This record gives sequence, C-alpha cells and structure tokens, in this order.
Amino acid sequence: MISKPGSALTLATLANFPMIQDGDNLADIILATLKVDQINLKNGDVLVIAQKVISKAEGRRVGLQTVQVSAEAQALADKTDKDPRIVELILMESNKVLRHRPGLIVVEHKLGFVCANAGIDRSNVKQDEDSGDENVLLLPKDPDRSAREVRLVLEKATEQRIGVLVIDSHGRAWRNGTVGISIGFSGLPGVVDLRGDPDLFGYELKATQIAAVDELAAAASLMMGQADEGLPIVHVRGFPYPLREGAFSEIPRDLDSDLFR
Repeated sequence: MISKPGSALTLATLANFPMIQDGDNLADIILATLKVDQINLKNGDVLVIAQKVISKAEGRRVGLQTVQVSAEAQALADKTDKDPRIVELILMESNKVLRHRPGLIVVEHKLGFVCANAGIDRSNVKQDEDSGDENVLLLPKDPDRSAREVRLVLEKATEQRIGVLVIDSHGRAWRNGTVGISIGFSGLPGVVDLRGDPDLFGYELKATQIAAVDELAAAASLMMGQADEGLPIVHVRGFPYPLREGAFSEIPRDLDSDLFR
C-alpha cells in the first residue's frame, strides 16, 4: 500500500544535535537529542542522517600531512590541478577513474556509485589551526552497516519499527547543482517496484520503479542545508511505503544496463 489522498509527509530537523567527534556513540547521541527536541519515534518513522556525522564518529577524518603520494596520483594531479594528496585519497577510495578535467575527477567509488572526487570533502571539517595541518573527510566504509547499527539501537530503546537512511550531496549529469542522494540505509525499501500496478486509467505500468530512498534523501537534504546550518539529522513521518529490509545494492544500475559508462 502506498500513500492515499489526504496523507502527509512531515520532515523535521533535530535542532539540538551537537557537533560530532571521533569515536562518539552516534545512536546514543541521537536518542538524547530526540528527547531534548521532544520527538517520540513511532512505527514507520525514518531518520535521515548526513554522512558527515557518521564519518566523523567512525574516525574517517584524514590529515593530509599523513598522505604519501604515488606516481599515479601525482600524474593525475598534474592533469587536474588538484592537490596530489587529495588525488591519492581519491584513488584509494575508488574502483576506477571514469572522467577528469581540471578541478574534477569522476570515479566509481568502492561503495558502488559514481561520484565526483570519491565523496572526499573539506567543508564542515574541523582543521588543526595550531599546527596548520589540513583535514578531509572520507565517506563511511559501509554506510548500510552504519545505518543498521544505529537503527537497531534506536529500535531497542524505543520498541518501534523505524528506518535509517544515510545521505550525501552529489552532482548530476546534465543538470547544475547538487542534490541529496542515498548512499546507505537500513529498514526501508530502496526501490519500490510498481510494474504491474494500474495507472488512473487502468493502464498496467510496464517500467515504473521508484527510487524511494533517493526521493526522501532529496527532501531531507533540503531541510539540512549545505553550509553552516548544523542540522545533519532529519526525522521523517509519513513515508508512503511500507518499511522492509533493504540495502544500497538495490540502487546502482548493473553495468550491462548502464548506457553512460
């Protein structure tokens, strides 16, 4: 069953969520913040989490002064006018480089999706001002697992069935601007298959598959913002599809059906 007339989808940021440090227990901090914000989880709710807070809690911050640059990374850095230390990390996090130009390297990430610069980011990452060392943040090693671990703690504490979605901001082919997309999730469907369902006039749908987690990721990203908002968690109520076990492997196209690689 999907949404019916009069149904509503509500999204609310966790206003009192603190800055996350390496080693923090993210699930416990979310529970504490939900209490402060007076949000009681209910069956069917979803929590959307920006990947940066997961990466920070899981110690995925890297000091560039620790990176040893290979000849391959230096050669690609020369072609793209990028810091060779960043390029080395991009290569380490990727299966292959698909495209590049000055300032940009498009890769197939080890997590299975295509993205710019392997998702490595410097924005909203605390720098070591005293030493002058630069830090960047890598994506979580296994966002599905990260989502599952948070979900299980929250479900045990609240005795409610929920979903947890991890998102990142990605650019898109043929369109300007970034949009929130899923990179991992637990407890909710990635793709909802409507093939065989009727449309308004009784026509049987032949190809319609809904990327439900990406649609929700975009909505939540709109609430989180992209600059200094400090709102990395969004509580969702009214998700229009039944919760189920899901995994990010539902999302990427198989290479044999991918017309763009």
